[in-house]
Amino acid sequence: MEKTYIEDEVFENVDFKLNPLEQAHYENCSFINCNFSETKLSDLIFVDCIFKSCNLSMAVITDTVFRDVRFFECKMLGLHFEDCNQFGLSFSFENCNLSHTSYYNIKIKRTIFRNSQLIEADFGACDLSESVFDNCDLSRAVFDNTILEKSDFSTAYNFSVDPENNRLKKAKFSINGLPGLLHKYDIKVE
Repeated sequence: MEKTYIEDEVFENVDFKLNPLEQAHYENCSFINCNFSETKLSDLIFVDCIFKSCNLSMAVITDTVFRDVRFFECKMLGLHFEDCNQFGLSFSFENCNLSHTSYYNIKIKRTIFRNSQLIEADFGACDLSESVFDNCDLSRAVFDNTILEKSDFSTAYNFSVDPENNRLKKAKFSINGLPGLLHKYDIKVE
């Protein structure tokens, strides 16, 4: 079935929990202060869209397409990005709460996470090459067999990354980040 094509629309202050979003291809659309919490966004297509001050917590994103999508000041608790359509998957996050999200085994190179909370996020087996974690809280985030080559953690904090279990070639860390790299050795850095 052919999807409706919606372009250059602005959706503001809409509660999509009460009025579900139409199954469509959304291009260059803006969603401002909208509620998507616990909604089904499966099979929707978002290309060059902006989400600002939206709540997407616990939304179902199975086979959802996110291509060049930017999220600003959004609450996005418990999302399973590994369920998204992986073809061309690309997004960025600024001032977002991404706690308890999962990126397990997906390729999201060059992703920008800025001023965001990623508490208990799962990046296991994920390819985050050349990604940036600018001023992000990574408390109890999981990095297991993760590709972090050329990634920038220089302003990230509360992370624990095992250099023996992750690929870190040319990744950037600050002196303040050393405890996060040495955590498994139970070494105190002062």
